[in-house]
Amino acid sequence: MRSRFGPPPPDGGPRLQRVDRTRPQSGRPTLPAPATEIVSLASGVRLEQITTGMGSPVTVFAHGLAGDIAGTRPFGSAITGRRVFFHFRGHGGSDIPPGPWSFADLASDLRGVADLSGATRALGVSMGAGALCRLLADTPDRFERVVLYLPAPLDGHRPPAAVRRIEHLLAAVESREAAVIAEAVEAELPPSVRNTPAGWSYLRQRVEQLSRDGLASEIETLWTAPAVADLSALRAFRGRALVIGCEGDEVHPAEWATRLAGLLGADLQMYDRPAVLWNNRSELRARISGFLNT
Repeated sequence: MRSRFGPPPPDGGPRLQRVDRTRPQSGRPTLPAPATEIVSLASGVRLEQITTGMGSPVTVFAHGLAGDIAGTRPFGSAITGRRVFFHFRGHGGSDIPPGPWSFADLASDLRGVADLSGATRALGVSMGAGALCRLLADTPDRFERVVLYLPAPLDGHRPPAAVRRIEHLLAAVESREAAVIAEAVEAELPPSVRNTPAGWSYLRQRVEQLSRDGLASEIETLWTAPAVADLSALRAFRGRALVIGCEGDEVHPAEWATRLAGLLGADLQMYDRPAVLWNNRSELRARISGFLNT
């Protein structure tokens, strides 16, 4: 297994130059993260995961490109039953198998976690939605209910904005400089959230996680082939699906959400501005939990 980009900086925390006296300080730690566990899949890959909640049903959550467990936990806050959050290969404390990787590999990661936990429901974010689509194309009866949040294109082509984003982030993580990583991560925040306590908390958590765990460069190899070669295979899905898209999102084109909803026979929810989780958090949580809890 190959190691990730570099160790964490010696004193931790982002070093952001701001005039506001309530800004996050360079050495101030975040709250301790919940304890995770490492699980071994049938494929031989070991993945980091955390399970919350109790009982049935079981829902598995698949994060987006360069995302993490912390970023997907807000989606499950109102969902009943057990909730399983994990890191795909190359993210967090999960293994980094030799590349190149494909969406078949990500679907294998997702399937392995779901099989171990007995999950019957799944939520995928961006890249995670792509992995979920690949799994459904191969085994359309694997899940009873699925949510695809801001699905990424499945044809192997990434929008230029998506390419720039991951190249910038990988270069920042490779630099091993917390301030450089913070600059790259801050671009993920909508302008209205920057320089706010919520924005600083998110920024600090992301910088500390990326500084600690790194990010595998193999993730760039995922788009050498389509996530789903034959999109018509998705029509075989007989469960219930909710697709959530957004107008004006350069990384997650709205037309893909519309297209997937048609293929899956899914409910479709389109928001009118990007950064849905920041701008429409309460409504989004209610919509997702209302769909998965019924």
